[in-house]
Amino acid sequence: MSHPLYKLLEKLDEKRLYYSLSRHRSDTILVSVTFVGMRVEIDVFDDGRMDVSCFRGDESVEGFEDLAYTLIAECGD
Repeated sequence: MSHPLYKLLEKLDEKRLYYSLSRHRSDTILVSVTFVGMRVEIDVFDDGRMDVSCFRGDESVEGFEDLAYTLIAECGD
């Protein structure tokens, strides 16, 4: 039996959706998918469970270079 991660990737490929894979935890693979107006993060756990987070917005520009450095200063370490 194949892991649910493969089924998810097959569905994304069938629909020709762009995604990226990354690993930030020892027990999950993060599948990041971008749709118009929404970014989706799917954490696929080693036991096959999936946690899905959706981030919605209109993708408008919220600031410029100074905002980038402000966010880094406020959110870093």
